[in-house]
Amino acid sequence: MRICKKIFLLIVFLLSNFYLGNAYNLSSEELPEMVIGTASIQPGIDLVFEGAIKDDVQPEGYFLKESETDIHIEVLVNWNENAPQGSPIGGFIPYLNISAKITNQQTEESSKILLSPHLNISDNYHYAQNIKLPGYKDDLYTIEFSISPPSSETIGLHYDWRKTVGNLIIETKTFTYSNLDFSAIVSARRR
Repeated sequence: MRICKKIFLLIVFLLSNFYLGNAYNLSSEELPEMVIGTASIQPGIDLVFEGAIKDDVQPEGYFLKESETDIHIEVLVNWNENAPQGSPIGGFIPYLNISAKITNQQTEESSKILLSPHLNISDNYHYAQNIKLPGYKDDLYTIEFSISPPSSETIGLHYDWRKTVGNLIIETKTFTYSNLDFSAIVSARRR
């Protein structure tokens, strides 16, 4: 009986180490990423809201260090097939103002961050930020994303755009997602 128990415990130990080893030291193809939500807005823009593993983002000093954060929040903002003429389908829309308010659903503690343009191989241009969660990794969170057009000093709108689309690139929109569990993402490691 004792030998069977020892063998059982050894198997559990080996499987646990194998599972944890794979869960915490994943290749880039296996990294857990959470699609928080998707939306389409006028004029022909697709949005994908994601929670990803924290990353080493440069320049150092401008972005939070990977070791001081929990997750990487991303918003992919691209033209879709309903975009105005001349807009490249799948092309990135720059200069938008995107923020995220993250609220711990247990404590109601929150933090607000401004997402800035980032560039990587898998998503190419996107808006993102490494963040520290306002609570524990096992808590549930609500994120409210706010997307607004650039200021009028940031981008010039030509006559043909104003005549066809209007005086804005987009109207201000908010998107709220609740009951988000980031525990698997917080626990994972890139290397």
